[in-house]
Amino acid sequence: MSTAVETLDKLERRMTITLPLAEVRAEVEKQLKIRARTAKAPGFRPGKLPMKMVAAQYGFQVENDVLNDKVGRAFNDAAVENNLRVAGFPKIEPKAGANDGAADGEIVAFDATFEIYPEVKVGELSSAEVEKTVATVSDAEIDKTLEILRKQRVHYHVKGEQGEHGDGGADLAAKNGDRVTIDFTGKIDGVEFQGGKAEDYAFVLGEGRMLPEFEAATVGLKVGESKVFSMTFPEDYHGKDVAGKTAEFSVTLKKLEWAHMPEVDAEFAKTLGIPDGDMQKMRDDIRANLEREVKTRVRSKTKDSVMDALIKATELDVPKVLVEQEIQRLSEMTREDMQQRGMNVKDMPFPPELFTTQAERRVRLGLILAELVKAHNLHATPEQVKAQVEEFAQSYEDPQQVVKYYFSDRRRLSEVEALVLEENVVNYVLGKAKVTDKPVAFDELMANSAQA
Repeated sequence: MSTAVETLDKLERRMTITLPLAEVRAEVEKQLKIRARTAKAPGFRPGKLPMKMVAAQYGFQVENDVLNDKVGRAFNDAAVENNLRVAGFPKIEPKAGANDGAADGEIVAFDATFEIYPEVKVGELSSAEVEKTVATVSDAEIDKTLEILRKQRVHYHVKGEQGEHGDGGADLAAKNGDRVTIDFTGKIDGVEFQGGKAEDYAFVLGEGRMLPEFEAATVGLKVGESKVFSMTFPEDYHGKDVAGKTAEFSVTLKKLEWAHMPEVDAEFAKTLGIPDGDMQKMRDDIRANLEREVKTRVRSKTKDSVMDALIKATELDVPKVLVEQEIQRLSEMTREDMQQRGMNVKDMPFPPELFTTQAERRVRLGLILAELVKAHNLHATPEQVKAQVEEFAQSYEDPQQVVKYYFSDRRRLSEVEALVLEENVVNYVLGKAKVTDKPVAFDELMANSAQA
């Protein structure tokens, strides 16, 4: 058994593996004899099958298994002997021109083509530039959050009907913020079109659920009133049959309701989980939640800046096989996510180029981070992991149950360890690089993170 290694490219190698054919045949014969002990065939008792029949029935599979095992072992031994860190799996093929039908004493040869991990040398980080995102939570953000929470708890009353919250005022015409229930019919060139007619259709004016011209025509109507108006659908409208066309609509207002939002008082605080309705506790609780969210998003943006700096500071060749594996992984993750959203994409192929840039970045960063962790002992400690899990748990009603959830599953815990490890790298780089604080307004931070 012998091996030889040649360099094909920066990271690509080819190893020629040769095995004595007699050794392979001897092992095949040995395995066939073992198989013969339990082999079955019609007309023969188990274990009584003639060896010729055993060889005919199992010979090809056994020879394949023996060759795969011996070539695999030879490849692994040679990789260790030559100090090769193999990336991914090798592509093994019979060597061109090899005579695997030769007589005993001759050889069978294979070529194993593979890539190795690159040498990773992180550049001088003292010259790297990193932006550290900074954001704060003020009383204004708490007030905005309370307003959002009020809107989430809005309920509607018929305009003009007296109730516990009043009658909605004397103006009985529809306006923005009101919920309207309408019948409508649309025609193009005098002919009704599919999707252009509905009865008892409800929506809130001003939320943008309907096209602007439609909402404008509904504003000002009173219950029982109708209006006829023309509307041109946008060229990029999702309904291809009507896109860019002008329709004539008739709309009738059947029901008009005004919005009542709860007051921010003790009762409101109780609905937010403050048992005694203490208003200050409510605001403190909202502040704590917002600060946790801000901390997470600030950390994420700063991490992105650090990772960009590391990529700029480190030159390395990325193994193609690892990028291909990452593309496959990202493709499967996308498929699972879309299926969970109710989309039928089971057999839909995803072009690899959709994920190539992201996959290459992830592989590159993985190699860089692994080198930094190894070189500077940045591994996640048990104490750090425990602290991170407890931080996650604080945003839940029963923190202890969340802690138990993570520590009861090694896979979940390893995900936390990966986050802590990244945080250790980020902190290490921040301690070395040129760091500039980048203040970001609360609203901008939330909007940017939502789009990311």
